[in-house]
Amino acid sequence: MMKETDVLVVGGGPAALITSVVAAQMNPNKKIMTVRNFPNVPIPCGIPYAFGQLKGIGNNVMPDASYKAFNIDLVIDEVVDGDKSKKIMELKSGEKIKYDKLVLATGSKPIVPKFITGYDKPHVYYVSKDNSYLEKAYEATKSAKKIVIIGAGFIGMEFADELLRERDKKISIIEMLPNILGVAFDREISDVVEEKFRATGVNLLTGKKVTAIDDNFVHLETGEQIEADMVICAIGARPNTELATKLELRVERNGIWVDEYLRTSDKDIFAVGDCAAKIDFFTRRPSKVMLASTACAEARIAGANLFGLQVVRENKGTIGVFSTNLQGLTIATAGLTQKLAEEAGFNIVTGTTSSKDRHPGKFADTSDVKVKLIFSKNCGTILGGQVISGGKSAAEMINVISVAIQQRMSIAELFTLQFGTHPLITSAPTTYPIITAAQKVLVELKNR
Repeated sequence: MMKETDVLVVGGGPAALITSVVAAQMNPNKKIMTVRNFPNVPIPCGIPYAFGQLKGIGNNVMPDASYKAFNIDLVIDEVVDGDKSKKIMELKSGEKIKYDKLVLATGSKPIVPKFITGYDKPHVYYVSKDNSYLEKAYEATKSAKKIVIIGAGFIGMEFADELLRERDKKISIIEMLPNILGVAFDREISDVVEEKFRATGVNLLTGKKVTAIDDNFVHLETGEQIEADMVICAIGARPNTELATKLELRVERNGIWVDEYLRTSDKDIFAVGDCAAKIDFFTRRPSKVMLASTACAEARIAGANLFGLQVVRENKGTIGVFSTNLQGLTIATAGLTQKLAEEAGFNIVTGTTSSKDRHPGKFADTSDVKVKLIFSKNCGTILGGQVISGGKSAAEMINVISVAIQQRMSIAELFTLQFGTHPLITSAPTTYPIITAAQKVLVELKNR
């Protein structure tokens, strides 16, 4: 049986949803069809919280209301092959779909470390986006008493934070880098978070490599053995490019090659989200950033430009903008860390300042907030920033810093930026930390 559609979107995550909705909004006379593998899909960033605060996988499901609202045909099936010359895709059920424009939003898959002996033991779980698999992992956590988490990036640390809510569990975290969250934060930020976790009794092992997993222990390169009746492996993800390869599209090491409008090597096929290759905003090198926010930005560009360039976009590259809350601390980062900037060869200058997130600081919900900004010493352009706060103000401050990075703002522009402030909501206008961090750098450069 052959179906026909103007736009076929393959995938089920945020990138697929937003591409479909924007395509429907921008092209009301076109037929939009989305094919995804599973009847329901998790909210990717919410997966760790389904194991804690949300109390179950079923409470972290992406709603399908938008598909119905915009008259998008949602098909639950799997695209297994296709012929791009004929513009036909084949489903696992045997059905075929003829399209005019195709969008691949096939996402990513967890990295499975086959170099670790025992990686496929039944008590070893990965951060999959398959809800049926996650249900099994969730059930396993209920009876597990000694859980080892491999990987201390955002996902690994968020899992640890959630599982710590169950006081009867012994949590161990193993990270091969010298510090937790080492790719996203400089040491002075990650050390504060690390100290918080150690205070809970978590067995936190940094600078350690796992070599094997057996029925009772996780074995380290040092010879150490960590007891475990459950292992959660959170060491990253790889772009899912299998379908693109079958279609003989150009595929790079970090994903499907795309231009600034998310067009692939075939002019009628687009790729968005984790499966699409990215380049770093500053270095122009391949980027491994995989974020729902980035995926949604790409989806809006693709969805708007399927039938002609309606939204003009200069390809400035990808900026990693992250935020999370761990052990009562909100931490956020955008752009380059000091370490990454120096490794990339930038001559930098930094400014760090602290303030209260309310004014005066006597309000009951007042918290400390610390901001670190990184600038190019040569031209004064902002390269990155990090925020840590006992409240939640860091999450929105990092979005301001992200906009500043995208607009290539200078030290002087940030120093003179006009902000809205209020005693109950923000830091004081006299000590707003983004401005005072820029001021600190400005004064330092002037006095040299």
